[in-house]
Amino acid sequence: MAIKDYIRERFFPHIWCPGCGHGTVMNSLLRALDSLGMSKNEIVMVSGIGCSSRISGYVDFHTLHTLHGRALAFATGVKLSLPELNLIVPMGDGDALAIGGNHFIHAARRNIDLTAIVMNNRIYGMTGGQYSPLSGYGTLATTAPFTNIDHSFDTVKLAMAAGATFVARSTTYHVQQLTKILKQAILHEGFSVVEVLTQCPTYFGRKN
Repeated sequence: MAIKDYIRERFFPHIWCPGCGHGTVMNSLLRALDSLGMSKNEIVMVSGIGCSSRISGYVDFHTLHTLHGRALAFATGVKLSLPELNLIVPMGDGDALAIGGNHFIHAARRNIDLTAIVMNNRIYGMTGGQYSPLSGYGTLATTAPFTNIDHSFDTVKLAMAAGATFVARSTTYHVQQLTKILKQAILHEGFSVVEVLTQCPTYFGRKN
């Protein structure tokens, strides 16, 4: 199966801004799935709300575009009812660790067999550039015009402490490494967390 067979071409061009890293993450994910030889019917992608969550509209799998922060809760329900399916959950940093933070730690605690991809661009991109739990101390944002006074979560340490059994971090610059990590995460039996450091030139980049 070719990469293009995993894509819903009718929904292109995509909505991401020039320079956004989310397309690179989608590319690496599709290459990982292709190298595993997975059928589209074996895969369910569940997303919440945000720039990262648009991935579910562009891939030709079984997909659910759900509520902000609740993608892991929906994905847990799918996995419990149809355990033979491979669940992939792309989330932004705010989607995963702000409104979705409770679902994140409990999915890790339960070691649910799915792959959570946290696309960390350190900002809320879709809603106007507000700071997120991963923006970091001293950064500028729409809601932090005099710099952010909060420190960030460490996604990797948080996931490990909560009970995730596969945890990794990569970037949109390290494309081959990211593809390899995503492949390992999908094959892992248990809760897999892959944090991808990605760029938002439109909101985070202009201010910082």
